[in-house]
Formats: sequence, structure tokens, C-alpha cells
Amino acid sequence: MYSSNLPLVRNRFDSLAVRKEHFFRMEIGGTYPMLFAFFDEGGRLRREAFSRQIAAAISCGASGIAVLGLGTEVAKLGQAERRQVVDWVIEDVGGRLPVAVTIADGNLPDMIENARFAQRAGAAWLILQPPRPPASGADLIRFFGAVADSVDCPVAIQNAPEFLGIGLTAAELIDLHAAHPSVAVVKAESSAVTVARLVEAIGGRIKVFNGRAGLELTDNHRAGVNGMIPGIETIDLQVGIEKAMREGDEARAELLYRKVLPALCFSMQGLAQFVLYGKLIAAYRLGLAPSADRGPADTATAHGTAWARRLAAELGPLPA
Repeated sequence: MYSSNLPLVRNRFDSLAVRKEHFFRMEIGGTYPMLFAFFDEGGRLRREAFSRQIAAAISCGASGIAVLGLGTEVAKLGQAERRQVVDWVIEDVGGRLPVAVTIADGNLPDMIENARFAQRAGAAWLILQPPRPPASGADLIRFFGAVADSVDCPVAIQNAPEFLGIGLTAAELIDLHAAHPSVAVVKAESSAVTVARLVEAIGGRIKVFNGRAGLELTDNHRAGVNGMIPGIETIDLQVGIEKAMREGDEARAELLYRKVLPALCFSMQGLAQFVLYGKLIAAYRLGLAPSADRGPADTATAHGTAWARRLAAELGPLPA
């Protein structure tokens, strides 16, 4: 059974060494689908929807599970709801896969408290979103470093200025890692060309994941990413493409990518559209009732609903 629990080490330098050793032992990489948050008509989170997504991810051969990121609509969840989601996911995964939990708070005390909660609950590694409004690189390094030093597990930085309006340069990420070795992953939301530059500039010091639902997926792998964090709606094809690229079968990877591309192009017209229609495609493929809206939110149109249903039907059901 997978376990990320480590005894707390009081000596700061010993703690850093243990965390860095633990990170390399984990060999973080592969495809980690970000789970969607499904709501009922009363605005409550639906537990069965998380369970169904996890079952599909495991059946499809995902490397891990990610939760509470932008795709989970974390900004719409209260702190109690976020913790409930973490508990549900850790329980349902049951140690079969590592779980990455995004920590997204606007102040340092809450970030530290929630990072510690997620680690205690069983998260294998954490993904830290930057605070808003935008801060200088030096301020972000201090902020992220303080959170990283408060836990004993690997930490990633969500470096997504395209969606969040704030981020670190490659040089700043290297400086952050040098000062805080447990900061060992960067999670981007960038084009494959931009990610290729990032991978080259970082030079293997930090692992690089990309998102954007898997757009330019084959080129992301050619760029040298260590992993991807897409949505769950195309997890079967995402894992298939990753496997084909790893085995050197680029022709098969491209065939699978052409199959998934219409759904990705439809849903990835911005974060709001991805959350709305990516989740709708996921619902149809998972056999779930579509999520009710939790405002403020866009509402699916008749055309959008029909097209999401068509794209889901073309891809077929996701396994249990």
C-alpha cells in the first residue's frame, strides 16, 4: 500500500534532507487527473461523484490523483468543504495511488495550517497556489518557502500566470528550490513551446508538470515534462498517450491525440469553459448526473450541452 507518512523531524536541516530523499524515492511523475467538484441542487458537494472519478482514474492506469486545483473550483469551496474533499479522496483512494492536494489560500497562516492538514490526512505531495494580489518574486519565494518548511512532504508550485496572473521565472524557481529543496515540482499551465523553454532552463533541478487539460499533449512529452495534470474527462486517452510516448510509439500516441483533440479544443477555451463543459463531458462519460451550478458560474447553453454530449458519446464511457 502506498504511504506518504513520515515522522516529523525537528531539526530543520535533517528535515530538509528527509524530504528531499522522500521526494526522489516517490519518483513523482505521470498522469494525475484533477478531479471536478460536482454539486447537487442544494449546492452541496456530491461524494459519489468523487468516488466515481477516482474509480475511473484507477481503472485507466493513472499515476496518481490531484484535487482542489482550478478544475475542482477550489475558490468556490469553504475551508470545511476543502477538508471534507481531502478526507473523501484519501479514503476512497485507499493508498492505491499517491494524492496531490492543491493548497490555495490568500495568507500564510491559512496556507500553513491547510498544508499540514492535507499532509496529516495522507497527501503524498502538495501543490501551492500563489497568493493574490501579485507579489514580487522575492516575496513569493519567502511565502512558498515558509509553507514548504512547515510540512514534511514534497511541494510543487502552481506557476500559472496565464490563469492566475502571477508566477515565478525559471531563475526564481531554481532559487526557491536551492533554498528549500522540498520544493521539487513546478506545475505549469503553458503552451508546449513555453514548457520546453522552462524544462531547458531548469535543467532537471525541478520536475515539471503541465496542465491545460492535455492540449499539445504529445509535444508536452517531447518537451520533456515529467507529468501532466489534465482533467478526468479524457483520462483514458491521456494515460494511453503517455504510455505510447514512453514506449517510443509516437505514431500510436498521435492517433490517440487526434481522437481526444476535439473534446480538448471544445472545452479549453478558457478556465470557465473548461470547468463548465469539461465537467459536463466527464459527467456523460462517467454516467453521472450533470453537476448543478454553484454561482457565480456560466450556465451551459443548449448548443453547448448537445455538443458536450456528442463529444462524450464519441469518446465512449469511462471504465469503473
